[in-house]
Amino acid sequence: MIPGPVEFEPAVMRAVGMATTSHVAPAFIEAFGHSLEMMREVWMSPSGQPFIIAGTGSLAMDMAGSNLTEAGDNVLVISTGYFGDRYAELLKRYGADVTLLKAATGDAVPVSEIENELRRKRYKLLTFTHVDTSTAVRVEPEPIGKLGEKYGVLTILDGVCSVAGEEIRQDDWKIDVALTASQKAVGVPPGLALMVVSGRAMEAWRNRKTPVGNYYCDWSNWLPVMRAYEERRAAYFGTPAVNLVAGLEVSLGVILSEGMETRFARHRKLAIEFRAAMKNLGLKMIPLSEELSAATLSAPWYPEGVEGSAFMKAISESDVILAGGLLPEIRDKYFRVGHMGSVTGGDILTTVASIANALKSCGYGSGI
Repeated sequence: MIPGPVEFEPAVMRAVGMATTSHVAPAFIEAFGHSLEMMREVWMSPSGQPFIIAGTGSLAMDMAGSNLTEAGDNVLVISTGYFGDRYAELLKRYGADVTLLKAATGDAVPVSEIENELRRKRYKLLTFTHVDTSTAVRVEPEPIGKLGEKYGVLTILDGVCSVAGEEIRQDDWKIDVALTASQKAVGVPPGLALMVVSGRAMEAWRNRKTPVGNYYCDWSNWLPVMRAYEERRAAYFGTPAVNLVAGLEVSLGVILSEGMETRFARHRKLAIEFRAAMKNLGLKMIPLSEELSAATLSAPWYPEGVEGSAFMKAISESDVILAGGLLPEIRDKYFRVGHMGSVTGGDILTTVASIANALKSCGYGSGI
């Protein structure tokens, strides 16, 4: 029950565990092309250009940043935790002039504040973390996408902890890049960087004045490969993660079979039920309100008198695996619970019981 890698569907693991085929084999060409097509449906971006690259979520962030940033570009980064701060550092490596709007822990930057900054200065790019894995704070993407369209700013949604779990309507919300990693709500073992890019962002990339500063990330190398596989032809720049792509085709099929609206509703329902149970145990959450709380993970504070190390040791003796804190300044004061992908109500009940037992073993009895 950590926020990735999650539990994976048996059918996905069977596909991943099959004998590794050639990346030019007909069955793999079909799996790759079909996965690209299904990504448009999951991202709700029929006009977007999908990319499937061997790598992590950090690579997806790097690919979006390096292709859309040139030295001297003004970039606005909206941060709600560790990964927003990381994106600011990443973009500085490519010479961007970065302005960081950072929310207080558990809060989000008001849309009005973002718009004031966009009025103040001409920006090329705006990045935000849909759900920051370090704080479980969820940002509303639609108003930010509309601001990007209004002010002519490209928008990057870091959806590593949200795509296929939180509601995302990339085209309707005018989001230029929505990126993620395979091991979270997409439901495939770690190793794939995934993104869908708008036509507007692709045009900005084509019009850049300097070469992309990262050879592996350069869309010039990867776009012909994506187009070829979607046309059911083999192409090569770097060897694809063959087994993971086979698993991706299966998992995207599972996601679409559930239906995106049903999937969004299931994630939200389980999240609300989990946090209600934590409230009954007397635990508070890092996000300051339910409206700011993610559907894909939760971040409860340890109650007074409970040491994080003792709690995590007690949890490790159960059948449930949780994650400790990540945000450096409060790392030892909270823990994190992922509830995304194929998680069920039964998983939530088991997790709540294990947390209650671990708290009790740490001497915390209020509400248990």
